[in-house]
Amino acid sequence: MAEITATISRPQRWDVPFDDKMDADAVDRVLSIPPFSRIDASQFPKSTPLRDILLNDTSLRSFRKGEIIVREGDYGNSAFFIIRGSVKVTLGKDAIPAALLGRRESRKKNFFETVSQLWRNPPFPEVRDTARYQAARAGTRRGDTTSPLPVPATSRNPFGRATEAKPAGIFLSDVPAVLKGGTATLSAGLFFGEIAALGRTPRTATIFADEASELLEIRWQGLRELRLRAPEIKKFVDTNYRKYSLENHLRETEYFKDLSPEELKLVADQTRFETYGGFDWHTDYKKNRDTNPIERLRGEPVIAEQGQYANGLILIRAGFARLSQKYNHGERTASYLARGQMFGFKEIAHNWRSKESVSLRYTLRALGYVDVLVVPTAVVEQYVLPKIAAEDLPALIETKHEAENLISPLEQVSGKLPTDFVEFLVDNRFINGRATMLIDLERCTRCDDCVRACAASHDNNPRFVRHGQQLGSYMVANACMHCLDPVCMIGCPTGAISRDAAGGQVVINDTTCIGCSTCANSCPYNNIQMVEIRDARGEPLLDQEKRPVTKAAKCDLCLEQPAGPACVRACPHDALARLNIRDTDTLAAWLQR
Repeated sequence: MAEITATISRPQRWDVPFDDKMDADAVDRVLSIPPFSRIDASQFPKSTPLRDILLNDTSLRSFRKGEIIVREGDYGNSAFFIIRGSVKVTLGKDAIPAALLGRRESRKKNFFETVSQLWRNPPFPEVRDTARYQAARAGTRRGDTTSPLPVPATSRNPFGRATEAKPAGIFLSDVPAVLKGGTATLSAGLFFGEIAALGRTPRTATIFADEASELLEIRWQGLRELRLRAPEIKKFVDTNYRKYSLENHLRETEYFKDLSPEELKLVADQTRFETYGGFDWHTDYKKNRDTNPIERLRGEPVIAEQGQYANGLILIRAGFARLSQKYNHGERTASYLARGQMFGFKEIAHNWRSKESVSLRYTLRALGYVDVLVVPTAVVEQYVLPKIAAEDLPALIETKHEAENLISPLEQVSGKLPTDFVEFLVDNRFINGRATMLIDLERCTRCDDCVRACAASHDNNPRFVRHGQQLGSYMVANACMHCLDPVCMIGCPTGAISRDAAGGQVVINDTTCIGCSTCANSCPYNNIQMVEIRDARGEPLLDQEKRPVTKAAKCDLCLEQPAGPACVRACPHDALARLNIRDTDTLAAWLQR
């Protein structure tokens, strides 16, 4: 008897548009507006021409006065360009009360849905409802045009996966009365939101329409292509950041908050932008992670070196940096710095107050791509240090002989983690993890309850593998860590892998995933699997050329489960935890149980 197989169309990048209302006329209009009018279309490859990017990766959106466009704290997947009107940016954390922002919580399964998983899960692996794929194409395709993905105006799309929560229809009816912080106005011709979109980080401000406005929204895949192929766009965006956002960045940084607007502007004017390493840092990491540690260290670009004069205060704007110190004939890692942290302040403050000057005590190296701001030492001494009360300044550095100048445990990450554990976390880039699965192998009995619980919560398909890198009795399992910098999102051509806007979990839209394996190949930790999907009868789904159709699959941190990660709840020996590696107090407490 011949084998019966189901055949479906293999999904393509632009099967589903970002906005199915974008057409050729809308693209012509965008291309008539600077800086888009200055783009050289010949610099784009035939596979992704400029017009197709604008047609498929952008959306023209209208906002009424007071309507919220983006919200502080939400994870951004797109940037905006103001075509007409103006927007108001709120400055300062929680400048608008959260109750007025209309946040939607990600939907959790109710009690019956949770319990019914035990008998409603399919008996075959990786079963999919093919009708969902057909409905997606039928509902969004633009005639005969090849095109992609409307982002719905809700926090969940029709296929049950999280998207960026669109705050459409939420208004601030009495804006001056509800604002608790300062504001800034952006007018037509400016970009905003590009840093959160490209850096895969939370929005740092709430932005709403100051008048009836029209904006071009660009999902980050399209923005990445524009920055890569059109230097006019990159230069335009970077210039605008210096002009409109740098002062706010400094204002939100410790030690700068008491500067007057005039002083802040003077500091901003003398601040330098510097970048180190590559944006796609995971490529070099995967290539070099098995090489000698000394060779790996040499491959990390030096931002500032131990023994040099502290000629500027370094603020980490994006990425990670390794803090290391000379030890015998090599170096050992003391800590790491991430977005929002600074380097060199202790040395600068010491030299300002003491006749006995000190040089930098650590070397700062880029772990992949790092974007920094450098405030010259003279500027810090003139404007920043005089504003800080003596009791708030760091203690003077005790000078020691070089042979005694070893890393003190008090200067390790939070002062509580062993040096070898810090090295382990940094060398393997686990510092990137917001929900890293750590297993205490001395408590683990290999009962597999965690794997079974994961399978029961995901249609009988476990979404992690209980093995991974080990240090002593601790193991970091191969489970998605929902990274601070999820590089798996960088190459996704359809935006199928994205952050949940509210919780920041990295999730996959199974419907728009085209099975290209880009995310699986990009993940530095091998935490994404490509699976062959089946229909309800358990038969493999094939494309027109009779090749198996694959989809990306990984841990979604049980986003829809009311009690959170099933793996943690199922462990009978408290051997497993999902931890934010940057929360070193919690991490140290778990290690020292």
